[in-house]
Amino acid sequence: MFTKVRTRIAPSPTGMMHLGTARTAIYCWAVARHFGGEFLLRIEDTDRERSTPEATQVILDAMKWLNLDYDNKEVVYQMNRLPRYKEVVDQLLAKGLAYKCYATKEELDEMREAQKARGEKPRYDGRWRPENCVGKPIPEGVTPVIRFRNPDEGV
Repeated sequence: MFTKVRTRIAPSPTGMMHLGTARTAIYCWAVARHFGGEFLLRIEDTDRERSTPEATQVILDAMKWLNLDYDNKEVVYQMNRLPRYKEVVDQLLAKGLAYKCYATKEELDEMREAQKARGEKPRYDGRWRPENCVGKPIPEGVTPVIRFRNPDEGV
């Protein structure tokens, strides 16, 4: 009836470790230890622009200073799982549950500013949803992001 408890902390190595991250790590560690479960450390290093080895070391040092031992004695690095993520993304695209969006950061910023100026809540306008871009040429030099194909209506 009761399965083994497995908790984790997944900080992003983009700067100094935040006090809230340390607090969450302590809670997760304590729950895992209380129930005889596992506590894992997963480094969210997928932000290639901001993640640094120095910030990763700060996290490792902080965990040691807090005396929070993680199980398997191995840190899980998200970047090592990219092949699995690509596999899942390809499945989502093939099933029509996701789509490629070629909007640039500048276009999205402009869209959000215009929405705010009109008193609207900033949100993606669906410009690259499959039904909105039939016949639209794919811009050169823009690396797409993958967006979930959420329903237009409902919860």
